[in-house]
Amino acid sequence: MKQKYPYGFHDDVTPLYRANKGLSEAVVREISAIKQEPQWMRDIRLRGLELFTKKPLPMWGADLSHIDFNAITYYARSSDKPAHSWKQVPKKIKATFERLGVPESERKFFAGVGAQYDSETVYHHIRKDLEAQGIIFTDTDTALREHPDLFKKYFGTVVPIGDNKFSALNAAYWSGGSFIYIPKGVKVALPLQAYFRINEKNMGQFERTLIIADEDSEVHYIEGCTAPVYTTDALHAAVVEIIAKPRARVRYTTIQNWSSNVYNLVTKRARAEEGALVEWVDGNLGSKTTMKYPTVFLAGRGARADILSVSLAGKGQHQETGAKVVHLAPETSSSIVAKSVSFGGGRTSYRGLAQVARGARNARIKVRCDALVLDTKSRSDTYPTIKAEEHDALVEHEATVSNISEQELFYLKSHGFSETEAASLVVSGFFEPLAKTLPIDYAIELNRLIQMEMESNRPTA
Repeated sequence: MKQKYPYGFHDDVTPLYRANKGLSEAVVREISAIKQEPQWMRDIRLRGLELFTKKPLPMWGADLSHIDFNAITYYARSSDKPAHSWKQVPKKIKATFERLGVPESERKFFAGVGAQYDSETVYHHIRKDLEAQGIIFTDTDTALREHPDLFKKYFGTVVPIGDNKFSALNAAYWSGGSFIYIPKGVKVALPLQAYFRINEKNMGQFERTLIIADEDSEVHYIEGCTAPVYTTDALHAAVVEIIAKPRARVRYTTIQNWSSNVYNLVTKRARAEEGALVEWVDGNLGSKTTMKYPTVFLAGRGARADILSVSLAGKGQHQETGAKVVHLAPETSSSIVAKSVSFGGGRTSYRGLAQVARGARNARIKVRCDALVLDTKSRSDTYPTIKAEEHDALVEHEATVSNISEQELFYLKSHGFSETEAASLVVSGFFEPLAKTLPIDYAIELNRLIQMEMESNRPTA
């Protein structure tokens, strides 16, 4: 039986404040004033808007020419401030997140949870025992107010304002997101989670996440997201910055399940210092268009990067994903595994950079791209770039393209599965490396989403 996309609903919630649609300096100043920000942050916002208007749209990758930036609402708030108790969350918004399973997952799996609704964080909570260890886990707006020195020291250091057109847009309109600081030697056993929900039509969501893991610390952060299904487009342009100090370990897991009317244009970048490990685990389902390339700068001797990227593209979808690793120090190593599935006329693209700078002696890079193309209407492309300035660098790149064999389909169909169910099972197995990294309930939900994606196109409302 055909399954309906369960997260495509929208709520009858009237924002407390909604900015006028379209790009404008007035809206940028209004956002900054509402948040009572210092002048230096207001200046960053205005500079971001200036750079965004000057920079052209990327002419490579996915087609972004249909985005109407003046039809987007850049700021909408539905609560006065983040609640620290689930009971304090506005009733209708609380009902939405309960349908999404956020409070239940908090009780089961997580050391702390944040929930964002359109432009603002509506709920944020961390276990008291972790807070007592000096861990900071809050929304990014609160961090700017309560930890200004730490915030200013690291904000924009890994992703500069004008790095690209959409990092500039985020700098101008950012709101919400997560701020995490893990003190020296502290290891957080359970993951921290944030969940991002778009509700408004023609909404732009621009959360800003900043994670600082001090020396010898460990943390795992999981991010989930959904949006209603509309006939008009929405825009998600987040920025994530990670600073992993010497011997720190940071894993950042994203399961992005945006609806098929969302342009998902994200800048994610990390800096790993001596002996540090940064892991990006990146799952991309849904979205009209995705452009996202998790990046690690290996800045200290012995730093490591592991990047796992998976994407699924059906009819009318283009998942343009990949990864970048830049080796700046000796004895550094990185691994990139990119897996993609295209079906029903969808398109997937891997775009990657493996770079070894002068002085990064004995660097090791391994890249593997596996694409599964399920029919003749669909497409998969690989655009790898390798730059090595040291003669002893070892760089490996492997790419495969395959389809589901008739033998596999026959075997599964002979055991009572329909052709669609059989294909879904094969795709789920293909994505097993991602599922293995997730809490069990997340892995089950991932398989369910794969099945729904493959059964039919999502309905529009």
